[in-house]
Amino acid sequence: MVLNMGRFEYEYLDVPEALPEGFDPEEYVVATYYVSLPAGLDAHVVAQAVAVEQSTGTWTPVPKETPEIKRKHAARVIGVYEAPAYQWFLPKDVEERQYIIQVAFPILNLCGSQFPVLLATVAGNILAGGKVKLLDLAFPRKYLEGFKGAKFGIEGVRSILGVKDRPLINNMIKPCVYSPPDIGAELAYEVAAGGVDIIKDDELLADMELNKVEERVVKFMEAIDKANEEKGEKTLYTVNITDRPSRVLELADRVIELGGNALMVDAVPVGFETLRDLAEDPSINVPILAHLPDFTGAVYMSPEYGLSSHLIIGKFPRIAGADIVVYPAPYGKAMFLRENYIKIAKQLRYPLYHLKKVFPMPSGGIIPIHVPQLVFDLGPDIVIGAGGGIHAHPQGPRAGATAFRQAIDATMKGISLEEAAKEYKELDVALKTWKTTKIV
Repeated sequence: MVLNMGRFEYEYLDVPEALPEGFDPEEYVVATYYVSLPAGLDAHVVAQAVAVEQSTGTWTPVPKETPEIKRKHAARVIGVYEAPAYQWFLPKDVEERQYIIQVAFPILNLCGSQFPVLLATVAGNILAGGKVKLLDLAFPRKYLEGFKGAKFGIEGVRSILGVKDRPLINNMIKPCVYSPPDIGAELAYEVAAGGVDIIKDDELLADMELNKVEERVVKFMEAIDKANEEKGEKTLYTVNITDRPSRVLELADRVIELGGNALMVDAVPVGFETLRDLAEDPSINVPILAHLPDFTGAVYMSPEYGLSSHLIIGKFPRIAGADIVVYPAPYGKAMFLRENYIKIAKQLRYPLYHLKKVFPMPSGGIIPIHVPQLVFDLGPDIVIGAGGGIHAHPQGPRAGATAFRQAIDATMKGISLEEAAKEYKELDVALKTWKTTKIV
């Protein structure tokens, strides 16, 4: 059918717009944006211009952008929703109007299942166009089938550690950066002996000249093996291999050769495709922890610009293959909204086609008193990240680790920490120490 609107004639399929029911959802990635526009601009026209700009065209018609090209490759606006939704008249004092706009991008344009072209398409020139924020992406099964996701996920990590149902406890070695590696190895022994399930390097300590990854992984694994024999449990050590992409893969291979049992990367600085390369490499048969606080604040912090935190911290690292995802908790030293940290956990654990569920790891100034709230918010399928809350315990890091295990055990039994502290001296000291003091 040909439409006649004023002096223009065009077919429905030539227009960069469609009803939500008017396209095949298996052939498109649907992006949802928040947009704030001057009151005098027509949001529908702006949205169509964006769809054209990010698919087949540019700011002006070009000869080779034919109807055939448009039908095959053009993005389509499938929703423009104003909030508040003015219907009859626009108040005179309204200077800006807020919209939720949905655009469907053909997966045919995305060069297979990969992050670089995806991000260039859904978050390219669009996000430089004013108050625009990418709120979410809805992926068709057909597109996500190209990603393998996590090798281990929640069930796999639990199987390695032999821990069925309680929350896991992770310790970040503090100080963050130090040398020589013997300092960290000594601390690793203490916290592992105290009951920590996972030990991770700080995100700031990678393959430093005075603390090389190869030397560190050997010393740490010796210390952890000794602690494991004493406590009769297993401990993972996620060594930080953040570096240039080619070096990340080299370091991963070397860590495994030297007996390392887990890996860690600063996921956004190295790139999601580098994380994906690690996860999909069949020779890398250990869990991967992705640290997401790094750099992501520059992307999600503004309420009107950038990407939503649940995308860059939640959905993307899960798709890329992380087994454990570190991100800010709303307690302790972080100033993260509680609803956002819960939403990220859902992105990591709710069903998502064939992709495994992966561990959320809230962290940032966490102390034992936070354990019941974390479990109340997210349930037991979490890793609790603690740094100073373990190392600054007055009785030492081993007691700090033990205090967290005691807090977890009490919480899982439905016993208050105050009641449990009557029996557990390490927990009692921790509660008294940080009753009025906040670790930063």
